[in-house]
Amino acid sequence: MTAQSSRPVARRRVFYIPGYDPIHPRRYRELYRKEGSAQAAITGYDIALAPKRGGGPYGWHVTGRIDGAEVEADVEVLVWSDIVRGSMSSSIPATYLQLVRCAWTYITSGALRRLMWLRKGPVIAALYPVGMLILQLMIAVWTGVLLGYGAGELLGALGLPDALAVLAGLAVWGAVATLILRWFKKKDGKFFAYYLMHDYAYSANWKGANPPDLEARMAEFGDRIAEALADEFDEVLVVGHSSGAHLGVSILADLIRQGRVPANGPALAFLSLGQVVPMVSFLPKADRLRGDLAYLCTRKELTWVDVTAPGDGCAFALCDPVAVSGVAPVGQKWPLVFSAAFTQSLSPERWKEMRWRFFRLHFQYLCAFDRPKDYDYFQITAGPVTLADRYADRPHSKSRIDIPASKYTSIAA
Repeated sequence: MTAQSSRPVARRRVFYIPGYDPIHPRRYRELYRKEGSAQAAITGYDIALAPKRGGGPYGWHVTGRIDGAEVEADVEVLVWSDIVRGSMSSSIPATYLQLVRCAWTYITSGALRRLMWLRKGPVIAALYPVGMLILQLMIAVWTGVLLGYGAGELLGALGLPDALAVLAGLAVWGAVATLILRWFKKKDGKFFAYYLMHDYAYSANWKGANPPDLEARMAEFGDRIAEALADEFDEVLVVGHSSGAHLGVSILADLIRQGRVPANGPALAFLSLGQVVPMVSFLPKADRLRGDLAYLCTRKELTWVDVTAPGDGCAFALCDPVAVSGVAPVGQKWPLVFSAAFTQSLSPERWKEMRWRFFRLHFQYLCAFDRPKDYDYFQITAGPVTLADRYADRPHSKSRIDIPASKYTSIAA
C-alpha cells in the first residue's frame, strides 16, 4: 500500500519511541490516559483505555469513538530506558569529564556554531547543563574554601600547629565541597543538569554514531514493527518523540531497505514530534543517520509527518531534518513539516502558565490542547483517519527551515 492510498481505520497499531528517558514507560500510559480524557472532553469524542491485550512488551489498548466511528488501537512503548539508565550511571567526577568531552566534540567539530544558525533555543538547552554544572562546582569549591579557611584559622587560634591546622582546613574544604556536589546531584530532579548532560554526551561520545547496544535494540524494534505490518491492521503508526525521532528514521529506513514493508499491508505512517535530529546528524560520524534521512525522505512506502513548535525551546522547531542536515536529494518527498502552534492552540491563560516550563512544553505534543487546531495526538492515534489522509492537503508551515547547515554530509554506504 502506498502513502497515497486511502482507507478508513478500524484497527491501528501504534509504536511509541521515547526520547532519552530513564523513567519506566508506565508514565506514558498515565500521560495518555489523563491527557486523552482531557482532550476528549474538550473536543467532544470518547477515548477509553484498557490493559494491553496478550503478553509481550509494555503497552495498552485504546478504544476511540470519534466522528461516528469506533477504532481499536494497540499502543506499544518501544523501551530503551534501560540503556539510558546504563549510560547515566556515572560518578560526579565522570560526569564532569563527560562535560569536557561533550563540549570539546560540539565545539571543535563546528556543530555547535552551525546548530546556532537554526534555532538558539535547543542550543541554549544544550549549554544549560554545562553552565549549571560549572556553577554547582564553583558553589561547592568556594563554599568549601571559605569554611575550610575559617576552620583552619579557628584551630590555629586554639593552639593547633600550623601544619595540622592547614590539613584540617583542607579536610573541611574537601568534605564540604563533596557534600554540596552530592546534594546537587541528589536534587537533579529539579535542576536537570546531570540528566541533560548525560543526554547530550550520549550522542557526543560516539560523535553521532549509534552505540552497539542501541543498534541491537533498534533491530529488535524493527522486528516488532515488521510483525505488525504482517498483521491485519489498517494502519501501523510509529511515533518518535525527541531523540526517539532519529531512532525512528533509522528503524524505518532499515525495514524498507530489507523489503519488510508489504505492498498490500497496513498503511505505514511515521510521526516525529519535537525532534532534535540536528543535534546528532551534525556530528562527524553520523553517517548512518544522514544516510537514513536521505533514503527515507523519498520513499512511497510510508507517510512521514514532522510536528514541532517554536514554543518548544528543546526542539529544532520547523527545521526540516533532512534538508538542514545537508542530505536532501532530488525528489525529496518527506517529511511534511508543520507547527503545533502552541501559542494558538493553547489558551492565553494556559500558555502563560506553561511558557517557562520548558520540559513540560517538550511533552505538549502528547497532551491536550484547550484550543486545538489541526493537530490532535489522540485523534491521530485513536481516530478513524490515517496519517496520510489526515494531512493529504496540508502544506508545510511557511516558516519551515530547509537551508543546509551541517558541515558534515557524508552518508553510510
